[in-house]
Amino acid sequence: MTHGGIERQGDVVAFARQVIDAEIAGMAAVRDRLGAEFEKALQLVMECQGKVIFTGIGKSGHIGRKLAATFASTGTPAFFVHADEALHGDSGMVEARDLVFAISNSGETAELLAFVQIIKKIGAPIIAMTAGLDSTLAKAAVVTLDISVPKEADPYDIVPSASVAATLALGDALAISAMKLRGFGKDDFAVFHPGGALGAMLLGNG
Repeated sequence: MTHGGIERQGDVVAFARQVIDAEIAGMAAVRDRLGAEFEKALQLVMECQGKVIFTGIGKSGHIGRKLAATFASTGTPAFFVHADEALHGDSGMVEARDLVFAISNSGETAELLAFVQIIKKIGAPIIAMTAGLDSTLAKAAVVTLDISVPKEADPYDIVPSASVAATLALGDALAISAMKLRGFGKDDFAVFHPGGALGAMLLGNG
């Protein structure tokens, strides 16, 4: 039986490999662009006197939640604010001493841009994570991190996939670089992560 042009089990595996290859290519593209803008973003993270805040909509929001959790568990106080909820009061969580990472592949997401205007009034600096280097979001940011990829992993180049993987990898690179600069070690990590098998291992109970 044919399902969307995949006829045999071997075809399924071959197609799955193409998907993963596209995501690897996206991450490689981000890796190869690392430079001055990454260093500026990392410096802002290290100098932040408040909390690092991530915001986004849709898949970008999911990535923002994950990155906030990674930053928080590796020594950088962080949390996520949903851009839509920010327009209904949650923008009060942001202070001028905070640092905001705004994630949008296009850089033109309406709800996010509305939140960005509030952030600018508050006075917190914005780091854009976007493929839209000439977008409204990029123009509002003090630093823009390019998350563009050669193509998404699906045949139509529309499903957020390679771009999502690349954004996640870039955010992890920032979080773990900050962790290293802070000298944040296994014992520190164990304080924030005592639960589960990982916590048991770090605490010597596994």
